[in-house]
Amino acid sequence: MGEPNQRRLYQVWQGSNKFLCGGRLIFGPDAGSLFLSTVLIVAPLVGLCCQCITKMNSISSEKQVLGLPVLIATIVLGLADLAFLLMTSSRDPGIVPRNARPPESCGGGDEEGVAGDVTTPSAEWVTAASPHLRLPRSKDVVVNGCVVKVKYCDTCLLYRPPRASHCSICNNCVRKFDHHCPWVGQCIGLRNYRFFFLFISTSTLLCVYVFVVSWLNIVAHKDGNGGSLLKSMAGEPLSVVLIVYTFVSVWFVGGLTVFHLYLMSTNQTTYENFRYRYDKKENPYNRGALSNIAEVFCAGIPPSMNNFRSWVAPPPLEEPDDVGGQLPPRNGADLTGGVKEKVDLEMGRNGGIIPAILRGLDYDEMEKNDVSVHIKDRGAAPAAPDPFMAGRWHNEDCESTPTAVSHHVNSERL
Repeated sequence: MGEPNQRRLYQVWQGSNKFLCGGRLIFGPDAGSLFLSTVLIVAPLVGLCCQCITKMNSISSEKQVLGLPVLIATIVLGLADLAFLLMTSSRDPGIVPRNARPPESCGGGDEEGVAGDVTTPSAEWVTAASPHLRLPRSKDVVVNGCVVKVKYCDTCLLYRPPRASHCSICNNCVRKFDHHCPWVGQCIGLRNYRFFFLFISTSTLLCVYVFVVSWLNIVAHKDGNGGSLLKSMAGEPLSVVLIVYTFVSVWFVGGLTVFHLYLMSTNQTTYENFRYRYDKKENPYNRGALSNIAEVFCAGIPPSMNNFRSWVAPPPLEEPDDVGGQLPPRNGADLTGGVKEKVDLEMGRNGGIIPAILRGLDYDEMEKNDVSVHIKDRGAAPAAPDPFMAGRWHNEDCESTPTAVSHHVNSERL
């Protein structure tokens, strides 16, 4: 049990994810689409099961295709498809924990979350988030003898591991990021890609299965309708609806299955394929079709890098670095507005914050010196006349007597 001021990690998570069961299940922000996907899967299966039950209870002498074996197979395939859907959408896809502050060093060596040997940093620099730090925008990492460029994430404040990318919908960096699937409401990455492929392949198998069984049911009633296929279709309207529905659906899920089968065999992600990263250079992750497929289905799933149920303390108040750039003033306070506000700034009043390096200065002596220098400057270099007042001074000089003019000049010098 945590302390009273502590909270679970999922309760203070900075991403856009939704959590259920006390942080045990993690979904994307568009998890509501799961309801639509479930309806699209369950609706045709319920129709086919109703047909099977109806045919089993009928006393017709015709040969029935829809019976108990078809009913059992439909239920098993449907439950498997829904299980793969839930396992894809409710688990951590491979989220990289974000840093609380940017990395302090910008030289060689491995940064947190970067695998491989860092060689030459990029010539571009990150200065927006932390002006006092100079971080290379990207770094070169050696993977299997090939140089791979890893980028700095301004949101997560880290160098992304190879093949990782930041999902703008979930607001997380995901390892081996493939894409964000709106049908499952979750990112597809290193830890759930296997279940995603099983989901779409099982959905394809279901479409083919329902399509074939529905056609067999219509053909079985052909003899009872005088050998007319049209009359048989008219007598089985639900089978016709299922044929049309599955015929349209199989082009989507079937095409998706074939596409991801190609990606698996070449060890690519959807993100990499759409960017044509390996058209003109060698893919350092490709180890052959069989080895690539075995990597997806036979390799162990790495553990999550986040324990969403762990207790975490509330974030501490940020203190400015002694040598770093000063934090922006709060409530619009200007830290350089005047030395008379030094006490308020040092005591933390009015929301002011100043770096520790400025707190030990003698502001009284600085103020005296500033006043004396200001007086000397006024005596040495009089201010230039206002050009808009030139006409007024010209008229007054013409109307004034020599004595008045001399008195005016002397007073200006004083």
